[in-house]
Amino acid sequence: MKRNEIRIVGSGGQGVILATVILAEAAVLAGKYTAQSQSYGPEARGGLCKAETLIDDRPIGFTKVQNATLLLALFQTSLNQYAVGLSPDCQVVIDSSLKAPDTLLPNQVISLPILQTAREVVGKSQTANIVALGVLNELLDIAPEAIFRQAVLKWIPKGTDALNIKAFDAGHALAKTWKKEHIA
Repeated sequence: MKRNEIRIVGSGGQGVILATVILAEAAVLAGKYTAQSQSYGPEARGGLCKAETLIDDRPIGFTKVQNATLLLALFQTSLNQYAVGLSPDCQVVIDSSLKAPDTLLPNQVISLPILQTAREVVGKSQTANIVALGVLNELLDIAPEAIFRQAVLKWIPKGTDALNIKAFDAGHALAKTWKKEHIA
C-alpha cells in the first residue's frame, strides 16, 4: 500500500473530525500505522473545518499531511480554500452540490452525491460523514469492510448502529458505481 495522506474538509458540524477519527481507527484495526489531526475556526459550528489522517504500512514520523493524496470536500468554502496548491496527483472527491475550482484538473475530481445520499437514501443528513467514509474506503481500500464497520460502530452514538452502517454501505455503493463507470 502506498502512503495515503487524506484531508477531509467541510463546515463545522458536518462530522469531518469524527470521520477522520473513524478512518484512523479502521486503519489501526487493519494493522496499519496512522496519525490523525484536526483544526477548525473559532466558530466550531458553521466555520471551516479540516481534519487529516495519514495511513501507511510503515511507521509515520511527521504527523501532518504534507502532500495530500486525497482531498474530500463537503462544503464549498472549504473546498475553495484547501484545493489551492494541491499536486496534480491528488484525487479530489467533492459532493456533487459543489463546483470544482478551475485550478483542479478534470481528471482529479470525483463528484458524488454524498450529502444527497445521506438525506435521501439513508434518511438523515447528519450521516454524510459516514457516507463519505464508505466512499473513501471503496476508493482507497483502507480496511476490509467488516473491520471498517467495526470502527464506525466504536465511534458513533449508541442506538444509531443500523443508520450509520446503512450510511457506510450507501457511500461504498456510490464509489463502487463510480469505479464501474470510470475505471476500465
